[in-house]
Parts: sequence; C-alpha cells; structure tokens
Amino acid sequence: MTRHDRAALGRAGEGHARRFLEVRGFAFVEANWHCPDGELDLVMRDGEELVFVEVKLRWGEAAGRPDDAVTRAKARRLLVAAETYVAEHTEWHAVIWRIDLIAISLRVDGAVDAIRYYENAIGS
Repeated sequence: MTRHDRAALGRAGEGHARRFLEVRGFAFVEANWHCPDGELDLVMRDGEELVFVEVKLRWGEAAGRPDDAVTRAKARRLLVAAETYVAEHTEWHAVIWRIDLIAISLRVDGAVDAIRYYENAIGS
C-alpha cells in the first residue's frame, strides 16, 4: 500500500468515526491536528468534555484487530499531544478532556464490517 493509499484510508476511517460520533451527539472541533509530539486524528466535544479520538482502521482482521494497534508508546504520544493541544488552545484550559479510541474493520469490498468504540481508552 502506498503512502497516498494509506492517507486516503486514514481519511476514510476518520470520516466513519466522525459520523459515528456525531450521530451520538458529539460536535466536531477539528481533525488531523499535529504537533512535534504526534497527531490527534479527531478533536470532538461531548457535552462539556473535550474528546481526542484516535482512529484505527484495518481491512479485515487477518493482521490483528485495529484495537490492538495502539501500543504503549503510541498511547504516551497521544497523551503528550493532547496535553500540548490543551496548553496551546486557551479556550480549553478549564475543560475536562479524555482520549477515546474508535477501531474500524472493513470488509474486502470496503464496507464497514465493525466499529468498536472505547470511551476514555487511554489514560495517564
């Protein structure tokens, strides 16, 4: 898979995740926020809470479930990136925040096979 293909797949996964959350009442803040320590796939609001969403997407599960793709090192980078985001965005300083995980499995034809959602999946 080329870098372009991976980027397109990532955007598709983020689109599925965003729609999944918006149906549940979340509000979109931004996507693909970068800092030197990492990237936040989606930034959403769930009521008064700020939610950083890590999106993992896989074609089938032959190479493992997408849920299992978040290593300890990745979790640490996500925590640092979330802390950096809050530090740089003063409007969120007093808001409670969390990091959720959405794992999406696709069928061979590209249709969504399963979406698994883990609230507060990554903590300090």
